[in-house]
Amino acid sequence: MKKPLIGLIPLVDVERDSYWMMPPYFEALEEAGALPVMLPLTADEGALAQILEMCSGLLFTGGPDADPALYGEEKLPACGLVVPRRDEMELRLFRMALAADKPVLGICRGIQLFNVALGGTLWQDLPSQAPSVIQHEQKPPYDQPAHKVSILPGTPLAALLGRAEANVTSRHHQAIKALAPGLQAMACSPDGLVEAVWMPDKRFVWGVQWHPEHTCKTSEDSRRLFAAFVEQCV
Repeated sequence: MKKPLIGLIPLVDVERDSYWMMPPYFEALEEAGALPVMLPLTADEGALAQILEMCSGLLFTGGPDADPALYGEEKLPACGLVVPRRDEMELRLFRMALAADKPVLGICRGIQLFNVALGGTLWQDLPSQAPSVIQHEQKPPYDQPAHKVSILPGTPLAALLGRAEANVTSRHHQAIKALAPGLQAMACSPDGLVEAVWMPDKRFVWGVQWHPEHTCKTSEDSRRLFAAFVEQCV
């Protein structure tokens, strides 16, 4: 059987002027039965249209902070590196994917990008703007859970995992502040941050704030998440 082709947003190394990808993204998708490919960094609409036609689904990877100007705020000193070329590509590609009803999964920056693209806002820096006792930016090893999330009843994530709580990794200093219209929460951290979202009127638009790619070897929850995404890409 032909494997679904999943396009991954490239990670950008600004200092080395290079694009790259973390192997766990590939490994998680391959284990779920997909053929992952890293996309070029481009905002050309013709190229993005061809990418959409070629790919069965898209994975929006982790990475640098989204430019606060995209949600109407000035950049605070605690906000990290922004990469405008990546912002532009992802915003265009995400909106085109929505119009074509292509399955998309957002991880970490991915969930934040979805929220910004649909009119929501972000905490630019959790430690300074919304301090918490919850460990949202864990240290290695990254395949160990950092905290629990509560899974909201009646959501697709609750149906997938079959329970009300899950252990997740956590490597972020930004998060959803105001949830965008069109997105619905599926999970929250103990301090109230939205940790997973979906779009009810689309085939598969899910975003998670944690990093399931780091725990696919140890967590059935992570394997189920990638399998659910790939199943919609067939």
